[in-house]
Amino acid sequence: MATRHNLVTRTVDAMRRLAPLRLADTSWDNVGLLIEAPTVRAEANRVMITNDLTNAVLEESLADKKVGMIISYHPPLFRAIKTITMADPKQAIAARCIEAGISVYSPHTALDAVEGGINDHLISLCGAGDVTCLTPAPGATEEDGELAGYGRRVTLKEPVTLDDLCLQVKRGLGLSYLRLAVAPRHRAEQSEPVSTVAVCAGSGSSVLLGKRADVFLTGEMSHHEVLAAVEAGTSVILCEHSNTERKYLQTTLCKSLNNVFAECGWQYSVVYSKSDEDPLKTV
Repeated sequence: MATRHNLVTRTVDAMRRLAPLRLADTSWDNVGLLIEAPTVRAEANRVMITNDLTNAVLEESLADKKVGMIISYHPPLFRAIKTITMADPKQAIAARCIEAGISVYSPHTALDAVEGGINDHLISLCGAGDVTCLTPAPGATEEDGELAGYGRRVTLKEPVTLDDLCLQVKRGLGLSYLRLAVAPRHRAEQSEPVSTVAVCAGSGSSVLLGKRADVFLTGEMSHHEVLAAVEAGTSVILCEHSNTERKYLQTTLCKSLNNVFAECGWQYSVVYSKSDEDPLKTV
């Protein structure tokens, strides 16, 4: 049996500390070490983090001979596969990673659910208040804390206008724009203030719909899901899918993983991909 390279072993261990896989929704998600290269690049001592493992991100990692591990928040291999061919873009990326000696790990919904994870970052942008979890993670244990699960809801200590909330979100995520659907009670001249916000990073409808809040904040929802929320009296803020996740990955996850390496005395570095970006642009 081949021996797993220290960079891979230690990165997997560190990520499982930061986002235990028991918190992931494995009823549909695919998390953990998804691609393990049988040999690792000779100079490998660096981990690259990305939201999505695209061809552009792969080319960037191949150009840096020190990258031996990629953490792709979204799993590049999602559904079961029966072949690995270069004709399929996702399979081709996996094959090229293996050939180059680069392993790939995905935390996805484990990082959404963990306390201090992506959804806690997103809810923090809305203002101070009492935060609860919308859907507890079935695999959570007592040590994971009360917030371990999918989505968050905050009751703000100081209510804000919908316009001010949008500005806070844009500043916090580094965005120039977002999409907004305004419920009738937030349209009037004397519109009601926003007291409660429910958030879910990425595609949040399965977690948010049916929950009570003045505003839903997520990456994407379908036309009819937005209509249903607005008709129920909830305004909707959409930032595009990966825009709700990227800032946390660039800042908090990079710092946290570097800290674990340093605490353990492991001489590895962590970088965020310069090629990773949301595929949708406003033109």
